[in-house]
Amino acid sequence: MSGTAKDGIVETIKTVVYALLIAGVFRTLFYQPFWIPSGSMKDTLLIGDFLFVNKMAYGYSRYSCPFSACPISGRLWSAEPERGDVVVFRHPTNGSDFIKRLIALPGDTVQVKDGVLWLNGQPVPQKDGGTFEEIKAPQGSQRNMPQCANDPVGQGAVCVKERKIETLPNGVSHSILNIRNSGVDNTPIYTVPEGQYFFMGDNRDNSQDSRVPVALGGVGMLPAEYLIGRADRIMFSSAGKSLFFFWTWRSDRFFKAVE
Repeated sequence: MSGTAKDGIVETIKTVVYALLIAGVFRTLFYQPFWIPSGSMKDTLLIGDFLFVNKMAYGYSRYSCPFSACPISGRLWSAEPERGDVVVFRHPTNGSDFIKRLIALPGDTVQVKDGVLWLNGQPVPQKDGGTFEEIKAPQGSQRNMPQCANDPVGQGAVCVKERKIETLPNGVSHSILNIRNSGVDNTPIYTVPEGQYFFMGDNRDNSQDSRVPVALGGVGMLPAEYLIGRADRIMFSSAGKSLFFFWTWRSDRFFKAVE
């Protein structure tokens, strides 16, 4: 092999390595891509939404790096999340990334009674938001079937959920969905410990969140070190099994703010 050819191969390898390093630094310090795999945050986030997670929002911990490889104890340049933020975090035991809404801060008391959220002894206001409707069919790459308040309905029929608009004490309003009366519609009173947070999914009857203990697959009270970043904007959305199925793209959700 000639010296010119060898030099070309070396330069190509160096270019690839540099590109990977730059991408790794960008992903670690600034924005991490995240696909929505499940329906726990409907209708704020739908299965197949693609977003970038703002990793500068809350500072950095070991979980900011791929494979939890950052040599960080606690958090660096830590900033407090705000009630109502939609947050991506590392699950404390199974190693996967979750996305939920921050409901309660350290020192808060939380309870759900008959599907109504109570914070610090006061009910959080809800108003009617109509209904959320979708087609009952397998969704996303995992082919999850949506749960419906009007079940049983056949595949291809309209799946309906009751929608409410909930307004948190700091003024953040967001929609929540109700499917049925379930066990997580009535909870004991939780007190959020110092340095920990309480999260819930907007699809309240289809979310393994802080209402569910870690031992049962839920999140429990989440220590601050597991926070990864804040979801600010949906960049792309596809309702199909693959993003290459362009006819399933949801262009009305491109660049939509996460509220």
